[in-house]
Amino acid sequence: MQNIGLHTQQLYQQLKKDISYSSTIYILSSFVMRSGVEVIFDDLKIALNSGADVKILTGDYLYITQPEALEKLLTLESDQLEVRLWQSSGIAFHPKSFLFKHKDEGAIIVGSSNLSRSALTSGVEWNLRMTRNASKRTFDEAVNHFINLFYADETLEINQETIKTYTEKHHKFRAKHANFTATWTAREEIELTLPAESKSTEESVVNVPSPTTFVTEIYPRQAQIEALAALEDTLAEEYSKAAVVMATGLGKTYLVAFFGKRFKKILFIAHREEIIKQAKESFEKVLSLSGGLFYGLEKDLDHPMIFASIFTLSIQDHLQQFSKDEFDLIIIDEFHRAAAKTYEKVIEYFSPKFLLGLTATPERTDGQDVLAICDGNVAYEITFIEAIQKGWLAPFKYFGIKDDIDYTKIRWLGHRYDQQQLLVEQLNHNRAKHIFQKWQMYKQTRTLAFCSSVDQAEYLERYFIDQGIRAISLTSRSTGISRNEAIRKLETNEIEVIFTVDLFNEGVDIPGVDTLLFARPTESMVVFTQQIGRGLRKADGKHKCVIIDLIGNYRTADTKLQVFQDQTVKQNEREIVPIVPATCDIHLETEVIDLLEALRTKRSPRKERIFNDYISVKESLGRRPTYKDVHIRGSSNSKEYRQAFGGYFAFLYDYGELNEHEERIFTKHQDWLKKLETERMAKSYKMVVLQYMLEKGPNDWYKSITPEEVAPYFHQFYMAKQYRKQSDFSNRNTKKLWDYDERKVAQLIAQMPMDKWVDHSRLITFDDGIFKINFEIMDEDKSLLHQMTQQICEYRLHVYFERKGYTHE
Repeated sequence: MQNIGLHTQQLYQQLKKDISYSSTIYILSSFVMRSGVEVIFDDLKIALNSGADVKILTGDYLYITQPEALEKLLTLESDQLEVRLWQSSGIAFHPKSFLFKHKDEGAIIVGSSNLSRSALTSGVEWNLRMTRNASKRTFDEAVNHFINLFYADETLEINQETIKTYTEKHHKFRAKHANFTATWTAREEIELTLPAESKSTEESVVNVPSPTTFVTEIYPRQAQIEALAALEDTLAEEYSKAAVVMATGLGKTYLVAFFGKRFKKILFIAHREEIIKQAKESFEKVLSLSGGLFYGLEKDLDHPMIFASIFTLSIQDHLQQFSKDEFDLIIIDEFHRAAAKTYEKVIEYFSPKFLLGLTATPERTDGQDVLAICDGNVAYEITFIEAIQKGWLAPFKYFGIKDDIDYTKIRWLGHRYDQQQLLVEQLNHNRAKHIFQKWQMYKQTRTLAFCSSVDQAEYLERYFIDQGIRAISLTSRSTGISRNEAIRKLETNEIEVIFTVDLFNEGVDIPGVDTLLFARPTESMVVFTQQIGRGLRKADGKHKCVIIDLIGNYRTADTKLQVFQDQTVKQNEREIVPIVPATCDIHLETEVIDLLEALRTKRSPRKERIFNDYISVKESLGRRPTYKDVHIRGSSNSKEYRQAFGGYFAFLYDYGELNEHEERIFTKHQDWLKKLETERMAKSYKMVVLQYMLEKGPNDWYKSITPEEVAPYFHQFYMAKQYRKQSDFSNRNTKKLWDYDERKVAQLIAQMPMDKWVDHSRLITFDDGIFKINFEIMDEDKSLLHQMTQQICEYRLHVYFERKGYTHE
């Protein structure tokens, strides 16, 4: 077969051959039509059934992609299939390519054919096919570029929920542009050739030099000593997975390098090149072993330590280069960042002796379940607030200044504001002047300024320079200065300000930074927390970090300040300004306080925020989330469902998220569901008894029980896990029951949970040793009410042990 060939018609015949031999199939098509999916559907199905890794990326540009095409793809129903949608925001999206690989063989097709029947069969098209043998480097670069594009922030995972959202937008666009709509049939489709839009102002992926390495003592510091001790305890308890949640600046990478001393072969995974390179250097210093890099075109495997890009590693052919038990220790850094399926694929493939997840950000932020990879087992956790209180990070002085942009008029794209609309407001002389004046008023010596886009960073750089300030913008478009050089100049005071977008969120330390300027709206609490951490590392001559933050009526404005709250002090929820550690200060302009109060008192902003957060979780899961799901994955505090709506199922009822049968059950049994939601729990006993009942199944769960019947299950529940026993079964009386005594355990159950379940509602009775659900349940309602009850029980148990400091549930 020739290495390079031109295909001007009947491309499908070649695609069919390539699909049939490939274990990796990547399709990049600017739009997808149902007819095109139908052409290759059976071929893809056969490939998936054979274990092929299939990824398809298409776009929403001008909403040409048909929702029914996406729906058809999902009917393939394979864990090996991933479909994502590029959200173009009006920017032209025209790529067309097909990538195939099996072991050392492969081919790439690039040309004019989209995924439509006419483009694959009868249309006039030009497509060039090149085998991997013709140029291995070009082929590998194409695979690398595809993976970067596939998991870019602009892409959205396609599932049953996100299809609904896309369908609504598709129909609205078509209705608004009726004259523009072309007619497609299954036999013939007309591809629209449209003029290119202006160049995107958003950042592109660039190779940025590795950050400067700062000298660090090669022995554990206090936070690392505490975390290492916690990890040793986790190993002693025979856990095989754990997470460490440690604030930026406390040395997570060195921590895991010290921990790695007990393991023979180590795999360190991250999502950015500079992070794995930094980690390699740190591990080599601590362990005196050589490490190999596994990312992009570099795959150096002959080492006891491998530092891999998740996007490169998750490619099926790459993953299968390793045996399943190849590594004793696998470390996943910044694991809140990556697309869930990439990590899931890698985690399910390997069987290490220990899996450790690292993050600097708290759990339950931005819809990501950052603890899922470690079964909820958090070995050690310390926030930046706790670290400040211990004196391990620098204290802060926060200034909240007014941002006059009306964000209600700027389109929200699901995870960020529309960049084009936002730029119209940001590239404004008066606004730049306002930011400059506030910076002059509060700044110290070295400033890192975070912007929404490259254009805004460059605009503010020019304005500050015009005012005589030594400033630079450091972004994906920067030329003439490397990141290392920019950091050096900031440290030596040759420049005063670096304007950037997201290049400094992770993997970079600049201890000398003593001022942070947020010239952007807070769109993500994860990113906000990370960026705060950039200024909190301690350094000689640095006493505090000044934070200058623009606050407008954007989506998180009324909740964002809670990241500064001292969790050891209870605060009245009505208070605008959080209580911070004694060494820190928060100052809000009067206009900001008025704005935050207005946001709280306007028509149900809280309910709208909770609903939007729920939808984000629902779309990420591709199904309606459970109560525990929204607690773990949602950015809203799950107790707000109870506070704002009376409970989770009350919320689902109010927003039409229940089906007709569920609505009827909720209406009939809402007193029962509310009781479960609001039941006081000094201990976990009540929900353990309920869990025992639920495990009997949908047809028997509500039937009466006795303390003696529950006793074996109850005792085993607490003895099965050390943390349960320590939390709720270790006081003077219950400790005596560690050795099972049915009579005494039954006596405890009768006195504690069963008797205390009873109240004036009489929904539960406990008479003559019989514990009973005291209301009628129709036969056709038993299963669904069982599911609802089980969701609340599962949630209450999880939250209870989490509150006690355990997250194993």
